[in-house]
Amino acid sequence: MRCVIARFPFDLTKSGVLQSMQGVKPETVVGESVIIGRRTYPLMQVGQVLTRQDRRDFSSGEVLRAMTKLGFTCRNLPQAAAPARAALNPLQHASAMLGVAPTV
Repeated sequence: MRCVIARFPFDLTKSGVLQSMQGVKPETVVGESVIIGRRTYPLMQVGQVLTRQDRRDFSSGEVLRAMTKLGFTCRNLPQAAAPARAALNPLQHASAMLGVAPTV
């Protein structure tokens, strides 16, 4: 399949990607990632291996789009955790369930 990454066209196939990434040790994933075989790789590492270009020359979105079209499972950035709420006492919990502000 023809994909454009960093303004250059590449003819990528799923088997070609699997072969290119064979023997490549995955870096630590801190952002968007793609599962190739049984390993999870950062998108930018995959883009660098496939295009042989510097990571600054392309975006993770370009690689994400190409890997998704080829049928690989991609994961987005982890969602920010919801802020922890202070523990409620039993009266506050019951009032919150009823939708009423507790009177003290």
